[in-house]
Amino acid sequence: MSASASVRCAALADLDRLALLFDAYRRFYGQASDIERARDWLHARLTRGESTVLIAERDDATVGFAQLYPMFSSVRTARIWILNDLYVDESTRRGGVGRALLDAAAAFAREDGAARLMLETGRDNVAARALYRAAGWSEDDSQWYSLDAESQSAA
Repeated sequence: MSASASVRCAALADLDRLALLFDAYRRFYGQASDIERARDWLHARLTRGESTVLIAERDDATVGFAQLYPMFSSVRTARIWILNDLYVDESTRRGGVGRALLDAAAAFAREDGAARLMLETGRDNVAARALYRAAGWSEDDSQWYSLDAESQSAA
């Protein structure tokens, strides 16, 4: 069995390798492959400081990533982080990479002084939900709503 994955914050030098995984992540969610778009998106987030991307590596290969976006809680008057994207290359799944990314995300949020780290996943994503529970995450009954701003016309 390979050594466990190491996780670190991604840098601009990682963009080409990271874009391939980000493109695979988007394809997993039904989007058409577009590596240039994936690279441009990640480049913009990183250069503008709009997200933190954690990258998992094993045996000199990039095998997974997690992307976190900052938010704030007015009630708690504190920063929170949204773990918005988590993806592990298919060839390395069930080998501890997802757990390593979750643990690194939690450590990052703690070190940043955040009050909370949150994520959302589909109720039908059984494997991911099992991983989250095993890593100490708890599910709640809150209901998220969304509005597709692109389909709304100006009032």
